[in-house]
Amino acid sequence: MSKKLEGNGRWESSRMMLPEHREQYLQRRAPQDGKPVQVPVKEELELIRDFVLLPMMLDIVEKNRRDIELSFYTMKTLFIKASYTLMKLIESDLTIVRKELRDRNIRVFQDELASEGGAIHYRFVCRGYEDRFSMIRDAARAEISVRIARYIAKVCS
Repeated sequence: MSKKLEGNGRWESSRMMLPEHREQYLQRRAPQDGKPVQVPVKEELELIRDFVLLPMMLDIVEKNRRDIELSFYTMKTLFIKASYTLMKLIESDLTIVRKELRDRNIRVFQDELASEGGAIHYRFVCRGYEDRFSMIRDAARAEISVRIARYIAKVCS
């Protein structure tokens, strides 16, 4: 592979892996005590994604709330109260996600290379299986905007 594509995180997850290679990869990553590795299922990976995105959403709503507080809008008290309501909804979902991760024995850590290559990187350990979760910033932004729109729809209904 060329130097341009190595180590930037963007192309790492796009490599194709045959089922035979996946089995060999999992065998190499298996603990030496002989216990089988429990690879996270789709639902658990979605929990990890939620654990990563929900705090970002809280930061965005909080920043917007502070900007509105400093503005001269005539309806700023309404917007501020709506922001607090949004933040409470997001925080309650984050609490549920954290509890579910704890119950499933999954730990998530922010990777040191968090800002490298236009992607965010997190390391996770799921019942002894250790791997990396990466998401391109543009995809994270798009997902966050869709989710915030859903939360706003909840508040308005």
